[in-house]
Amino acid sequence: MKTSVVILNWNGRKLLEQFLPSVLQHSLNEECNVIVADNNSSDDSQEFLRTHYPGLPVIVLDKNYGFAEGYNKALHQIDSEYVVLLNSDVETTPDWVQPMVSYMDAHPEVAAVQPKVRDYKEKGRFEYAGASGGFIDRYGYPFCRGRILNEVEEDRGQYDTEIPIFWATGACLFIRKKDYTEAGGLDGCFFAHMEEIDLCWRLNARGKKVVCIPSSVVYHVGGASLNQGNPKKMYLNFRNNLLMIYKNIPQRLYYSTFTIRFFFDILAGLRLLLNANFQSAWSVIDAYKDFFKMRPLYESIRQENLQKAVKEIISTQYRKSILIDFYFRGKKSYTAIVEDWNRK
Repeated sequence: MKTSVVILNWNGRKLLEQFLPSVLQHSLNEECNVIVADNNSSDDSQEFLRTHYPGLPVIVLDKNYGFAEGYNKALHQIDSEYVVLLNSDVETTPDWVQPMVSYMDAHPEVAAVQPKVRDYKEKGRFEYAGASGGFIDRYGYPFCRGRILNEVEEDRGQYDTEIPIFWATGACLFIRKKDYTEAGGLDGCFFAHMEEIDLCWRLNARGKKVVCIPSSVVYHVGGASLNQGNPKKMYLNFRNNLLMIYKNIPQRLYYSTFTIRFFFDILAGLRLLLNANFQSAWSVIDAYKDFFKMRPLYESIRQENLQKAVKEIISTQYRKSILIDFYFRGKKSYTAIVEDWNRK
């Protein structure tokens, strides 16, 4: 099979019931199949699949490995040229796979692509986790073409061009299986959140490209497992982001990046405290504590990443601070950001 769409499920029977029909309808053909990988669900997900989709391939894992390692385990059992890591809360559209296949066929230097991701609940707006392509600033803060921090734009066709991006969303990540494997896959220790950005950083640094293909469109619910304000999600985002920076940042930028990043995160923690959001503030502290505990375990991984890197400066990484642009310069859209970017 040329392309495999892989849906990782954990206790998501209702999501499978709601969204799997559109994925099957819009994806299945002689060159593309759909596979569900189940993270040892304790609900009736597996029974639901056996009853309603008896011919659908299902990979049953022996425990809940989380998003990152769950996909690593599942993809190890799949032998396709292209794989699509598709969240279980995504509604697809007709012919959504083909534009990405065609682009990848024509561009062997591209390791991964993503479609345009709109909000399932407000279908005229971009979705937070991906929009029309992902980027990060020099201090590791992610943003998207269509979403800066929590400001999400309406989709008016303003970002319909195919462009290189820094990261492709894990909600719908289309990637060459060979490149996925050679880059080491997703970091299983992350469990969930930031793992796709970390993978794309490695790909970019090793000379591969990541691209957004807006002619392909999907709709993502987002927050189906953990909503944006959840303290556990905040903990994972902060901890994994710090680990990602440590793993990938060039040595000459290491100390300046972490010094300023630490200052920004102190401000974020103080803001949470002032808003009486004590659980989330504690999550930031826990994230830093565990980052420092885990950092020695990543020293050899960092050295390997730096040795395999062929690029120190990645053109799709924004060399300024998105926080300063947003809060002090009033730049709250990708269009406003890119005006400065093009003048650098």
